[in-house]
Amino acid sequence: MSTTIPSGKDIQRKWFVLDASGKTLGRLATHAASVLAGKLNPLYTPYIDMGDHVVIVNAEKIVLTGLKSEQKLYRRYTGFPGGLREESFLKLLARRPEAIVEQAVKGMLPKSKLGKQMATKLKVYKGGEHPHIAQQPQPMEVVA
Repeated sequence: MSTTIPSGKDIQRKWFVLDASGKTLGRLATHAASVLAGKLNPLYTPYIDMGDHVVIVNAEKIVLTGLKSEQKLYRRYTGFPGGLREESFLKLLARRPEAIVEQAVKGMLPKSKLGKQMATKLKVYKGGEHPHIAQQPQPMEVVA
């Protein structure tokens, strides 16, 4: 009996659609990150990108529990002195809801070249429509 080690060339990647309507941000992000990393794949290997493509729609309908929607801040640094910029969750949700979901999912992926490669398979859209109909994505439900 021998252990089979999958090759990175022979991976059959699937496409999945996650609807963010009324879903909690953290639960949606952890589920999407595990699909992107390939942890739901029976041939999962930690050092090979075995993940599938994930399309998240209705990013503007994401919810946070408790008082986080009023208290959460997103910070970024411009690189210049005094260049720390802060934006509240509600303002960023109104301006760019895709950025909230993308940042949450990417924060749960490995901080390496492999994690960046996994993040390229994530697509987030504001409304219910997406341009990936040709790939025939399967709907996937987030486990509460």
